[in-house]
Amino acid sequence: MELKLLNDQGQAASTLQASDVLFGRDYNEALVHQVVTAYMANARSGNRKQKGRAEIAKSTRKPFRQKGTGNARAGMASSPLWRGGGKIFPSSPDENFSQKVNRKMYRAGVAAILSQLAREDRLAVVDSFSVEAPKTRLLSQKLKGMGLDSVLVITDEIDENLFLSSRNLHQVLVLEVHEADPVSLVRFPKVLVTKGALAKMEEAWQ
Repeated sequence: MELKLLNDQGQAASTLQASDVLFGRDYNEALVHQVVTAYMANARSGNRKQKGRAEIAKSTRKPFRQKGTGNARAGMASSPLWRGGGKIFPSSPDENFSQKVNRKMYRAGVAAILSQLAREDRLAVVDSFSVEAPKTRLLSQKLKGMGLDSVLVITDEIDENLFLSSRNLHQVLVLEVHEADPVSLVRFPKVLVTKGALAKMEEAWQ
């Protein structure tokens, strides 16, 4: 599989041969959906809490007599059928949202995403990616000169200047190879990969 090698102006200077295992795989929509969904589910934290009927601070006395009022029978005001009552199946903080995805499936899903990005011309390679000083303006000008607006940059090693420069750019995300995830790959319209990162990706994800 051949990937475009971009210069500092964002133009394709040449092509670079990449692994067909990682960038030449057929797109499997069901597998990609499962991998992305599982990644997002595993990032969820069980921090929501609702009260059941036993936890509602209401009297357990019968609200009114059983017969003769014309109302439906009621045993206590904490019933889930009443306003202010407890939930029938309350959410708990220890709820587990995690989904298991095998390593082989995860790698195949990431390879399918990368292959589709390459086919759609949304993935390109650069020799290196850095800025001279930790200034957002420098990184913004560099991306503008390359004709990029919203982009994911994957590098083999993030220096401090690049990290600090990208923090205030909400449409720009800079990650190392081991930090790249399926959600970030499908989120951005353009993905830039440095040569060093490409070698690490082929070594780690094949």
